[in-house]
Amino acid sequence: MPVPASDAGSAETTAPAQRRTGGEGGTAAAAAPRAEPPAERQRKPKRPSGLRATPILLTVSAVVVAGLLGWAVWDAYLIAPWTRDAAVRAYVVTEASEVAGRLVSLPVRADGFVRRGQLLMEIEPTDYQIAVANAEADVEQAQAALDNSKAQDKRRRELTTLSTSVEEKQNYATQVQTAEATLRRDLAALAQARVNLKRTRITSSVNGFVTNLDAQVGDYVTVGERVISIVNSDSFWVDAYFEETQLSDIHLGDRARLYLMGWKQPLWGHVSGISRGIEVQNAQADSAGLASVNPVFTWIRLAQRIPVRIALDQVPPDVILSAGMTATVQLNPHTGHGVSVLKAVLSGQRPDDIPPPLPEAQAVAPMMSPVPPPPAVPKGGVLTTPAGQTAP
Repeated sequence: MPVPASDAGSAETTAPAQRRTGGEGGTAAAAAPRAEPPAERQRKPKRPSGLRATPILLTVSAVVVAGLLGWAVWDAYLIAPWTRDAAVRAYVVTEASEVAGRLVSLPVRADGFVRRGQLLMEIEPTDYQIAVANAEADVEQAQAALDNSKAQDKRRRELTTLSTSVEEKQNYATQVQTAEATLRRDLAALAQARVNLKRTRITSSVNGFVTNLDAQVGDYVTVGERVISIVNSDSFWVDAYFEETQLSDIHLGDRARLYLMGWKQPLWGHVSGISRGIEVQNAQADSAGLASVNPVFTWIRLAQRIPVRIALDQVPPDVILSAGMTATVQLNPHTGHGVSVLKAVLSGQRPDDIPPPLPEAQAVAPMMSPVPPPPAVPKGGVLTTPAGQTAP
């Protein structure tokens, strides 16, 4: 049925109103976004180019950091020679008694520091003072006998054969020679008695620390018995046991950085020696003198470890060195120092903060203060002690 013109006009006017007010489904139509014309889209501001580049920069930075980490690990574990199998070493001087007797003085304490020439212990000197006195008396007696023999021999040589015979002259000359030999023997006995008396006072021959002290005043010591052990404080070094596959990269004078277990501060040193031999099991001789060769040989061969001696150049003042401590050693930290540089950068430091290598000819820095020379012994054999006392 055709719609009247008036109705059609009213329908056309009501349709836009329904679209604006809702009508049937008007709520959904109102919520739908209105499409923008192309001109409005073109006029919309663009995003800055820097924001678009941020993800790329972050990705590149992550790749660079990962590459540095990988290079540092590769450099530290595969290029620069390093080992965790290292130990602190030192010379130990054993002070033993050269005379027997009872200890009357022990002016040292366990783990205490002593200097070269310092008194360690004293043995009862009474018996040895008496021996010196007896030896001096024997020397005086021998000297008197020699003087008398010389006088008699002189008188006989001045007489003619009418008053004495040639045989008698020879006898008196022989007596002079015998008296001279007796005097020399008694002088040697006197020197030995004085040496034994001097040995009752045992002094330290090195600077170091008294360790494992178990002697007490009143103990009786015998000749050759170990009484005191001293760790030489000027002789500390580190033995690093490197695999034989790493020896081609190790040279004398190479800079070394060391870390002790329990200490965060690094120690610095240099390679001072490479061992030229270790024990070979197959070289052991049997009862017949033949080589005892192990018949079992596996395809997997383990690299032998060779001792490399590291001389210490720089030791932090608060680090306590003790023989037998465990250490980690890395050589050439300035030619293969990826880990060092990375740690310095991550901790906010500069790589230049790492101490530079020391000259190869530089001597090891002393760990203790200078030590005065021991008291001199004059020709008379009298030893002047630090306290001003004298011992014959």
